[in-house]
Amino acid sequence: MQTFPILDLYCNYMVAALGRSERTVVEYRYDIVAFARFYKLDHGMVPQGTEFDEIDVSDVNASMLNKVTTDDLLAFIIWLSRTRHQSNASRARHVASLKSFFKYLHSKKRLIDNNPAYDLETPKVGKRLPKYLTLEQSQTLLETAYNSPKESNERDYCMLTLFLNCGMRLSELRGINTNDIKGTTLTVIGKGNKERTIYLNDACIKALDDWMNVRSTLKVKPEAKEALFISKRGTRISDDMIQITIKRLLTEAGIDTRVYSVHKLRHTAATLMYKYGHVDIRNLQLILGHQSVSTTQIYTHVDEEQLHQAIESNPLAGFDPDKK
Repeated sequence: MQTFPILDLYCNYMVAALGRSERTVVEYRYDIVAFARFYKLDHGMVPQGTEFDEIDVSDVNASMLNKVTTDDLLAFIIWLSRTRHQSNASRARHVASLKSFFKYLHSKKRLIDNNPAYDLETPKVGKRLPKYLTLEQSQTLLETAYNSPKESNERDYCMLTLFLNCGMRLSELRGINTNDIKGTTLTVIGKGNKERTIYLNDACIKALDDWMNVRSTLKVKPEAKEALFISKRGTRISDDMIQITIKRLLTEAGIDTRVYSVHKLRHTAATLMYKYGHVDIRNLQLILGHQSVSTTQIYTHVDEEQLHQAIESNPLAGFDPDKK
């Protein structure tokens, strides 16, 4: 993707100082490049008839960015809605990207005199309930993985067990080293390079024991000697291989992979803990490694069946004045 020097500095800052994921950096870079192209187009800085995606932004510098106003940003957000027909959620992400970028330029680097994004309002986004597997689907998925005839059976079942019981992120599972496991606890490195402790239940401990017995018989390359999960080549398992493995198991269990994915297993673990384990919201926040409790609250939804049962359980549900 085309870029410009100040944007490169900002992206490096997001990775090094803020601990943002590669995916987040890519999305923010895309959003900011889109704004830079819009700004040049809107201010007549490109030849008439130039395709939007062909607009060169390599010359964007501090002087140009210092001229950006709040009205320019608002015009861009309106353009996204009317011309690109973007949803509120997509435009909200663009706003977040711009607010973060211009805050960096103004507060961190002092490259611009004022922050034009300071008062930029974020489009309201309706909260969507997370998709998750039911308890029955989760059990079927685990049984499918456990009974798989593949050579990687113990490894795959262990990964799935950790996902569904601990609610960890893909990157957290991939980064586990064997010495991160201490008895009934596991240490993982989450977002922002933050370390947290996860407590292992009996299912996790048994799955780990079974996998470690198999792992001890495999040839592991020196650079992966500490990795808990390794590929058949003896290297640390990749993100892609984890996703491929989970997708295969979901398919074999008859679960729609267009709806469910690795991240949905995290949603599932969180929802099952809250729904069946009656876990306090603050404890659930710690388990999942959320920075804000508001993020955790999306898992505290009550399904329609529970709502119906709540209404039916009201002691006035059977009241009939005609029978008095």
